[in-house]
Amino acid sequence: MKQKTFISKVILLLFILFVWRKELPAQQYNCNFKEPLLTIDFSAGENEKNINELSLPKYRQDFSTCPNDGYYSFVSNTSNCFNDDWLTLNEDHTLNDADGKMMLVNANETGGVFFNVTINGLKENTTYQLAAWLVNVCKIRGGCAPLPPNINMILIAPDGKKVASFQTGLLSQNPTVQWKGYSANFTTPQDITTLILTMEDKTHGGCGNDFAMDDVTVRECVMSTPNVATDVNPLPKPEEKKTSDVSKPAEKPVTNITKPPEKKIIIAKPSPVKKDSGAIVIEKKVMDTPEIALPKIKDKLPAFPVPQPILTRETPLIRRIETAAGEIIIDLYDNGQIDGDTVSIYHNNELIVSGAALSDKPISFRIKVDNMHPHHELVMVADNLGSIPPNTSLMIITANNKRYEVFISSSEQKNAKIAIDLKE
Repeated sequence: MKQKTFISKVILLLFILFVWRKELPAQQYNCNFKEPLLTIDFSAGENEKNINELSLPKYRQDFSTCPNDGYYSFVSNTSNCFNDDWLTLNEDHTLNDADGKMMLVNANETGGVFFNVTINGLKENTTYQLAAWLVNVCKIRGGCAPLPPNINMILIAPDGKKVASFQTGLLSQNPTVQWKGYSANFTTPQDITTLILTMEDKTHGGCGNDFAMDDVTVRECVMSTPNVATDVNPLPKPEEKKTSDVSKPAEKPVTNITKPPEKKIIIAKPSPVKKDSGAIVIEKKVMDTPEIALPKIKDKLPAFPVPQPILTRETPLIRRIETAAGEIIIDLYDNGQIDGDTVSIYHNNELIVSGAALSDKPISFRIKVDNMHPHHELVMVADNLGSIPPNTSLMIITANNKRYEVFISSSEQKNAKIAIDLKE
């Protein structure tokens, strides 16, 4: 009995240590971050200047809390936008800022650059972290088909050469305000101390493709390298006792030990804590597609729990596609007579389209297939059967100039799954 109790305690202790270790925040490159070189929190007060330094072909600044398609504004909150199709944001993301503001973007129907700023004072051949906080402001089951934004962040040298680029991936919709942090590291080239940061929305379509951004930062990464103790000097051999001189006492061996210096423990300062506006805050790393030599780590599938519509219904695999690395465009139409069919789509168990009405106009979104994201599962869930059962649709997948047509039939008992894999 005592042996069983002892084993149980050991197992419990190992479990606690494992969970505690998992909850430690991961830190890229073992960085100790300096104070931000650049911080953009969009300020406070009545008169917010336009942060964009260069003209934007597809966007204009507005001054309302509910800007229209192709406009952006700097606001402290939103309220009842577009018949309450948007979430209500009562405050921005920055901690403890009175009347703090965020950048609110109502997407242009053809995507495009919505943000640009110059980063000065950089050091050459130095690693930095770029970070930003974003939230999809469109409600689940809003007034139009969801088109999750996909933000591409690009760093450009003064001569126009691209230094690095990072994508956030789809900003999923949520029932409540959930700010998510995105971060990635980059290294400045030799002789470069100034970079231009631009951000563009890769998703096409204005309705459902709307978001807010706050707290853009650039911080230098100082690599943490532990000090190494110097070697202890070896002991000299003692002098041998001379047999011919018995009256002279033998000398004691000389011991010359140099005390090693104490090791210094460097503790990385934690990143500043941001407020979550009373909602859940999830930090998420961006999909890293650097133009420079950055370490590539193969991501695992997002750890989203299997949703109820997939757990409780049959979900057969109806098509598997293998393709080379690249961006995949997915368009979804009603197949046949438009009869009021509505669907939801899950990407690797994450809801990315909710309650969308099928028609002759596509529901479009994009995913990226590469070594870091080699496997994708799309599950089509019928929300209703329309006036002519079953729920039928046509999915057109465009990958590396190849077009795949997938005819889908789903019901309240059966879903349909499509798998897309990176070709080995």
